[in-house]
Amino acid sequence: MNESTKSRHHDLGRHDDRHRDRDRERNGNDRRDEHRGDKPAKKRASGATAIERAKANLLQLTGLQTEAVSSLNRTRDGWRVVLEVVELERIPRTTDILGSYSVELDNDGELMGYERIHRYYRNDVNGDQ
Repeated sequence: MNESTKSRHHDLGRHDDRHRDRDRERNGNDRRDEHRGDKPAKKRASGATAIERAKANLLQLTGLQTEAVSSLNRTRDGWRVVLEVVELERIPRTTDILGSYSVELDNDGELMGYERIHRYYRNDVNGDQ
């Protein structure tokens, strides 16, 4: 290939690139963004991960070990986990005082808030206080 042929091929390549870029912009399909080092989309925390993080957060905040998981619900903003903990141990164990705590996590599993929603005796099968 001589110099003028090489130059023509090079110019044609730039012309094709400009058209390709323009078409991508029109269609919103600019795949170059996928490879530019943009932050990859974070994966949402799974239900199992949400439970483990809720337990760890509640332990850190209250010092109480989780005895049971009562519920796990997906919310618009993340997860809501309800955990049961022993707040006061007594003898006999049927008179232990337990608490239900609602723990809110965002989609990444980070703590958004928590609150005690119920307090009851272990032997209270009806859920009355």
